[in-house]
Amino acid sequence: MPTEFTPLASLIGGGMIGLSATLLMLTIGRTAGATGILSGVLFPASRGEGAWRLAMILGMIAAGPILAFMFGVRPNVVPAIGLPQVVLGGFIVGIGVSMSSGCTSGHGICGLARFSLRSLVAVVTFMGAGFATVLFIRHVLGA
Repeated sequence: MPTEFTPLASLIGGGMIGLSATLLMLTIGRTAGATGILSGVLFPASRGEGAWRLAMILGMIAAGPILAFMFGVRPNVVPAIGLPQVVLGGFIVGIGVSMSSGCTSGHGICGLARFSLRSLVAVVTFMGAGFATVLFIRHVLGA
């Protein structure tokens, strides 16, 4: 499956993610790990945490439709698998997130920025597993 090479859009998107993570840390002292934010909405630890977490989740959901409306850009995200496989994949990712005490965005963006050794180990593990998976699927299976 070929992918588009979009260095400018990727650079801008990465910069916006880094800026938002930095602003969240500077303003309210929280990290921008998506799974931690979602779990804080579903299972709040304290009363004052819900509003900003819900705003972040709603912003993540609304970003795609807003982009499509304002600029006519529609992300081409069509899974080549069915809904049961997507749900199973989400469940497996959820288990991994629980086992690694955070998601890829939390460890990669926020954890590495704070020089967290745990995040460094997690990111190396995520990336290694991703590289191995692509190698296996493309060069062993030939898909």
